[in-house]
Amino acid sequence: MTENERGRRNSGSSGSSSNYRTTLNESARLLRANRPGEAIAVLEPLHADLPNDPDIAINLGGALILQRKWSKAVKILREAVDSSPDNVLLWTNLAAAYLGRLETSGPKHQARAIRAYEKALGLDPSAANVHYHLGLIYKQQDNLSRASALFQRALEINPDDRDAQFWMDKLSAQLVERARGRESEDGRGPHPSADNGNDSSK
Repeated sequence: MTENERGRRNSGSSGSSSNYRTTLNESARLLRANRPGEAIAVLEPLHADLPNDPDIAINLGGALILQRKWSKAVKILREAVDSSPDNVLLWTNLAAAYLGRLETSGPKHQARAIRAYEKALGLDPSAANVHYHLGLIYKQQDNLSRASALFQRALEINPDDRDAQFWMDKLSAQLVERARGRESEDGRGPHPSADNGNDSSK
């Protein structure tokens, strides 16, 4: 968002441009300190004045996600993304809100999160954290090949991503084990008559 756009959003609101920046900075500080409740308290009045501002929605949505208030986060982030559809952070936060807690998320929540993450990647293919979080969803769905490819892509973008490296190594080992299991179940390997010393051509 440009400063002119911010100025237009702030016109007619109860806060000044200076207050806008101060509040955003304070909310970011509180989020970094893992104090989402306090961040929500300072952001909600500003959000009431500027409900479609993407920067406010990103911070407020993030704070609500940290407090596991998924539905409220979805509502705020969906309204903001409708007004700012090219904002990658809005889409990634919306995906996280759709998903909720991965271990207990259902297929519909996961599908919505995947679509939002893919929208973010359409805007910024180099968003390594998006590849990583998509990989976690596909891992949860037991789609190990797809998950492994996403972790690999996250590592290509950020070679220092230890979490992505951990999961890629773990899934690679699981994929090898599964392939061996399938070979065993299919009875693959040397044909029984291949090594019995008989030669039908004699």
